[in-house]
Amino acid sequence: MAKKSDDRGKKAGKAAKPAVGDATPRRQRDSHIMAVTLPAGELSERSQAYFRKCEEKIGYVPNVLQAYAFDDAKLQAFSVFYNDLMLSPSGLSKLEREMIAVVVSSINRCFYCLTAHGAAVRQLSGDPVLGELLVMNYRAADLDARHRAMLDFAAKLTEAPEKVVEADRDALRAAGFNDRDIWDIGAVASFYNMSNRMASAIDMRPNPEYHASFRQGGD
Repeated sequence: MAKKSDDRGKKAGKAAKPAVGDATPRRQRDSHIMAVTLPAGELSERSQAYFRKCEEKIGYVPNVLQAYAFDDAKLQAFSVFYNDLMLSPSGLSKLEREMIAVVVSSINRCFYCLTAHGAAVRQLSGDPVLGELLVMNYRAADLDARHRAMLDFAAKLTEAPEKVVEADRDALRAAGFNDRDIWDIGAVASFYNMSNRMASAIDMRPNPEYHASFRQGGD
């Protein structure tokens, strides 16, 4: 009788074991641009032309531009500053500037900027693994001395700006950067600290196209 009682107890215990893997996570959909509702502004011809250029070149208008479109003056100020920092002639390559954007955004955990600029790193480098490493932890990446020094400086400027001293600038010089390059590293890192905070403040969401883009080397 004792044995039967034990068997029943085992069966009861087995039946009570919670099911594993029955529920799947909800599919995530970025259905909105931002969490605040602002009336649509009247775009200047210059801004309209910029939007058309985006659609022709990449197939969509980045949500960050659409977010600023409630005020044409703010949209133009943002666009001019962005284009100057990220696209104008510099001792930093476009890829290096995107790398800084990703590392700063990783520290700040900015969903929009990590998604958009992570895609840019994958595109410009042709290396999806590099893009993922910078998103997760740039210190785990196999970087040369130049890029290590550049990203260490950007990270320190983001995490503890009051602790940046001449020795940090000297480390950049030792890695081959001149003083104009140091300005540009600081400017790009500072811009993305601002952009990260603005994106988080309004829950700005990235265009869905970013998520799957340039995941295979050579795309």
